[in-house]
Amino acid sequence: MSNIKSYLKDRRILLLIVVALFFLAMDLHFGLHLGIEFVGGTEIPLTLQHSVNATTMSTIQSVIEQRASKFGLKEIVVEPIGNSQIDVLLPSTTPAQINSTISVIESQGRFDGVVNGKEAINGQDILNGSIGIIPATAANGTDEWAVTFYITQQAATSFAKIVYGQANKPLYMFLDRPQNSIVLINQSTLGNVSAGISPSVALGAMRTALALSNQTIPLVVAGNSINSTLLSLSNYVNTGMYDKIITDIPESSQIFTNVLKENVTIDEVSRANMTPQYLQISANQTVLESWPAVGLLSSPLLNPGITNGTISESYEISGVAPSALSQTAKLDYANNESKTIASILSGGALPVGIVVNTPTTLSSTLGKSAFEVSILALILAMIFVSVMIVIRYRRIFLIGPILLTTLMELFIIVSIIGLVGTIDLAALAGMIAVVGTGIDAQIIITDEIISKEHGSSSARVVLGHAFYIVWMDAILIVVAMLPLFFSTSLTQVVGFSESTIIGALMGVLITRPAYGAIVSRHFGEE
Repeated sequence: MSNIKSYLKDRRILLLIVVALFFLAMDLHFGLHLGIEFVGGTEIPLTLQHSVNATTMSTIQSVIEQRASKFGLKEIVVEPIGNSQIDVLLPSTTPAQINSTISVIESQGRFDGVVNGKEAINGQDILNGSIGIIPATAANGTDEWAVTFYITQQAATSFAKIVYGQANKPLYMFLDRPQNSIVLINQSTLGNVSAGISPSVALGAMRTALALSNQTIPLVVAGNSINSTLLSLSNYVNTGMYDKIITDIPESSQIFTNVLKENVTIDEVSRANMTPQYLQISANQTVLESWPAVGLLSSPLLNPGITNGTISESYEISGVAPSALSQTAKLDYANNESKTIASILSGGALPVGIVVNTPTTLSSTLGKSAFEVSILALILAMIFVSVMIVIRYRRIFLIGPILLTTLMELFIIVSIIGLVGTIDLAALAGMIAVVGTGIDAQIIITDEIISKEHGSSSARVVLGHAFYIVWMDAILIVVAMLPLFFSTSLTQVVGFSESTIIGALMGVLITRPAYGAIVSRHFGEE
């Protein structure tokens, strides 16, 4: 017992124990993130609208990763393939999360704030890193969500000029406001408005929200006369300014028989998304609060305090959960909505359009098999190396410290990667490589300590010489792995470099000093 206490008094050994216990507690509390190779998952293939160069591809990859990270998807893997395709890999998750991820990916991320038919603010005005989420709150039976952000001083000055004198007017906040598009709404949808709002008032509110200088979105109502509707659409299409029709009318409808010949895309949306939410401010003022079909998120009224010329750099996008949902569903909706918008605004706009193809399910069978084989190979390698070291030095005692520090090192690597990243096959391969470099360092340390028995050098000098070699090896490993770690074209091997770098650093800072302390104390006491 006294021998054990003497070992625990050594700060190097104590540090290893404290670090191991810390990561054990973190693992038990937060859990480890396993890659799709081990838990299965979903592959979402993306096709770019046109081929891009390596720089643009890297930008697209970064934007998608930033959006996913802000959305809370730490385990997502974004893999560029060639110059026109990207695969997004998600660990096993729910259909709702997959659909939310697709929604985040699909959005171009163009944000526009419109006041009285003029653009008052856009996404380029938003300061990077300023976007924040206000936790969903329940009040008076409604669950509200909000996302805050700051804009540049120049944009704030311009905003103040545009909103001057527009007190209590709506600020229409759009995300991915349609371009070169016509909105075709069914007469029955127009009639399905809130109580107390007539179809004519609703139509006026819609057209006001769609107005924007020379980018106003035309609104056509599909009434009883197909010919009249077709004529209205054709008049717009024939100008050559519009190539898409947003509608809740099925594409198979007779209305589109001739329009489709003009190379116009029909974007069919659900009746729910085509139906706006209205805000009746007074008997004479009704505004659109939100309209999913055209990307209208919310329409907060301008506070008189910011329409008198006062310059402010802080703004907010807000909204409420649909009243028809249950209380739990409202809270989930509000949290999801705020995360989605913050994710898109944080990631910025994609440089090119993308097409999301059908997601496919990936089995974990192959990964589990590879994991089992790798673990078996790892165990056999440690046993074999330990036996060879015992034969070489004729010291059975060495088996304990070698296995203990090697396993501790692997545990720390697994914890760090599993907590802040994802444990995939590449990371596992890196761990196996770390075992080799760790054993190599232990042999160097052991050689120096054993040789001390036949020399006059102090333990401090001997370990200092050994660790000079160990540090040089670690530095070379880190330098060699850095290009892979920062690679954007070899994303499949990033996990390998992560494991190797973390293993090298944890080895020289924690596990190998502890090994040296254990072995030197043992042989020193002999």
